[in-house]
Amino acid sequence: MPNNKIRLEDLESYLWGSAVLLRSTIDAGDYKKYIFPLLFFKRLCDVYDEESQIALEENGGNTEVLEFEETHSFAIPKGSHWNDVRNCSENVGQAISDAFRNIERANPVLLKGIFGEAPWTNKQRLPDRLLKDLLEHFSSLTLSIANCPEDELGQGYEYLIKKFADDSGHTAQEFYTNRTVVHLMAEMLQPQSGESIYDPTCGSAGMLISSIAYLKEQGREWRNVSLFGQEITALTANIGRMNLFLHGVKDFEIVNDDTLENPAFIEKGQLRKFDMVLANPPYSIKQWNRDAFAADKYGRCFLGLPPQGRADYAFIQHIAKSLRDETGRAAILLPHGVLFRKEEKEIREALIKSDLIDCVIGLGANLFYNSPMEACILMLRKKKEPKKVGKVLFINAVNEVERKNAESYLTEEHINRIASVYKEWDDVQDFAHVATMREIEGNSWSLSLPLYVHAQNVPSAEEELSLAELVADWSDLSSEIKESLRKIGSLEGGENDD
Repeated sequence: MPNNKIRLEDLESYLWGSAVLLRSTIDAGDYKKYIFPLLFFKRLCDVYDEESQIALEENGGNTEVLEFEETHSFAIPKGSHWNDVRNCSENVGQAISDAFRNIERANPVLLKGIFGEAPWTNKQRLPDRLLKDLLEHFSSLTLSIANCPEDELGQGYEYLIKKFADDSGHTAQEFYTNRTVVHLMAEMLQPQSGESIYDPTCGSAGMLISSIAYLKEQGREWRNVSLFGQEITALTANIGRMNLFLHGVKDFEIVNDDTLENPAFIEKGQLRKFDMVLANPPYSIKQWNRDAFAADKYGRCFLGLPPQGRADYAFIQHIAKSLRDETGRAAILLPHGVLFRKEEKEIREALIKSDLIDCVIGLGANLFYNSPMEACILMLRKKKEPKKVGKVLFINAVNEVERKNAESYLTEEHINRIASVYKEWDDVQDFAHVATMREIEGNSWSLSLPLYVHAQNVPSAEEELSLAELVADWSDLSSEIKESLRKIGSLEGGENDD
């Protein structure tokens, strides 16, 4: 098989070209339902063909070798190959759907349900002509490993994820997290070979992949790392599985379910423990089962019950309970409000007194996807070094941010500065401060950054909320008032209009 190495810029143009074909009939928010499965299907078939060619060359052209199970990394049943579907002249959507189901059945452990449930047979949205155009577009390149190694195809996949997030608007946070912030989190946690790594709200698995990328950059063994993730949205969970597969990761498990209501990873009736956790939980969700969490059989409500309007501390407690006693450490990307909101004071105080908090890092504005809200990283560590016991490191990095082409991100210089200060774990004027438990108690158990590090050009008011949080709070209150008025009107036998 000829080696026609695909340049990254050509790969990105090729991938985005597939989405352009859908623009006339499919909403931008739905591109991912169709493009990701087709791309994955094409990759599987091209790698399958590549493995066949290699086996034939190594065995003198003996075709019997193609029937050996060890020849292939996965099975492509007869009649379900890309070329079989490409040669269909009618009912193309049905052919695609049938091929997907056949491949999933032939690989029940590796690929069960991975192609999702998109309505391929809806000819009004996906006429045969459009699907033929898509198939021909994808057929223009051969996505073998020789042409497109895992990491490079993975980069193309990440590019597509970001492009779809750009097109689909403010709901994209669950699908895409600022990659430079993820890079910082991995840099600070320093994944090690042989460890287990977990993301309870994994989205498209970008944080898990970042951990593998860190090990590769360090020249360390990464194939013996076990990756685990849970994601509430079925399509996004499947994209995460595809993403890991296309990055060459074999030892992973991604489960589609609600982490707070039904945690997926259980051992002997307890939450499974991991060496490392990275997470960007959904920001302050309100629709969650607070009553069930209050009586959680896994003991995740050990610090206190979070308010119904904000589940942030439910995720924090879930993560704390998921850490191994000796090696457990976590980096959690959260809204700044968790550091000082009054309604969470008691639970925050309990968390501080537990001495699980290793470090609090304040990040600049606009690093949450499509939101001006400021973010923070909460670092937890189950077993602290002696010098860290009873203390918390505060890093006020709100000015460590670059903005270009309407995007905010961390540069390598920013990442290296923050990570090196975290590693040294000492005071740095106007940037970092090691606070004792007594000092934090003196600040009424607030973790607000300006109380500990007086960085330049940073607001000093402890309770100052970002504009985004103020707007969100106002919107929530307005909705609650409207709902209350409707209920009153209903009780009185009348209607209450907005």
